[in-house]
Amino acid sequence: MSLCADDPAGREHPDVVSRYLLCLQQDIVARLEAIDGGRFLQDRWERETGQAVLGSGGGLSCVLEDGDIFERAGVLFSEVRLESLPPAASATRPALAGRPATAMGVSLVLHPRNPFAPTVHMNVRFFVAPATPGGGPAVWWFGGGMDLTPYYGFEEDAAHFHRTCRHALQPYGDELYPRLKKWCDDYFFLKHRNEARGIGGVFFDDLSEPDFKTCFDIMRSVGDAFLPAYVPILERRRHLAWGERERAFQLLRRGRYVEFNLVFDRGTLFGLMSGGRTESILCSMPPHAQWRYRWQPEANSPEARLVSDFLVPRQWA
Repeated sequence: MSLCADDPAGREHPDVVSRYLLCLQQDIVARLEAIDGGRFLQDRWERETGQAVLGSGGGLSCVLEDGDIFERAGVLFSEVRLESLPPAASATRPALAGRPATAMGVSLVLHPRNPFAPTVHMNVRFFVAPATPGGGPAVWWFGGGMDLTPYYGFEEDAAHFHRTCRHALQPYGDELYPRLKKWCDDYFFLKHRNEARGIGGVFFDDLSEPDFKTCFDIMRSVGDAFLPAYVPILERRRHLAWGERERAFQLLRRGRYVEFNLVFDRGTLFGLMSGGRTESILCSMPPHAQWRYRWQPEANSPEARLVSDFLVPRQWA
């Protein structure tokens, strides 16, 4: 049972979003520690006003490395107050350039050691630029999502992950899951390789309608659905036997993961461009990855089936 009980009081204040995010982080960390048996390093950090363009704030980076199950697992919370939002970090809304703002969120990436257990990413976040003395209105939005990146495809895993995402969004209308699924398929795509990063999930950004409560509830539903979506898959695959062939393919596919994060990922680029904490931003990278020149999987192999049957948009749910 989640420790993040609903808090109806003051729900339109950023502090309640921050409390939820911290609680979500600790719920997830506790569950992953129970699965792995290892302990997360809990690294609190702060930035003082005037350091780069970031301003003040800080966060809690929880990282587990070289565990029994996870080669690397990062579950990160940050809440930063920017004195002046730089143009590079406000490209989609240039009117906000130069305004103060607060950005907070929980972001996680889990890299299991077993190649049959998929990598997974989840992020939920909130941004607010307060009203200006000159009469500029407050601007806020929520974003988030989760997506699954298998190295070896299992249809039951893909169906379970997407069904859980669909169920989480069902209370907000039948059209929401298909829209956020397509958004995820379009976003997590390596254009230079004409290839999806994984089997997708759901993704949304700049969510500010119809109202604060509904948008916050949607973000919470995504965050709360992460453990039910991923843990059953991990439990099914964590002890499957694997060898050098599977490990080599896992490392090659992890290379594609790195390419996406460094070239396309909006959160990574925002963090680096706004003077964020590099150690935390790049915690999403796998500890080991590989690139080989013009490598192609053997025809009709499980590795080839990942590309032909799974790394294409499908209606899994």
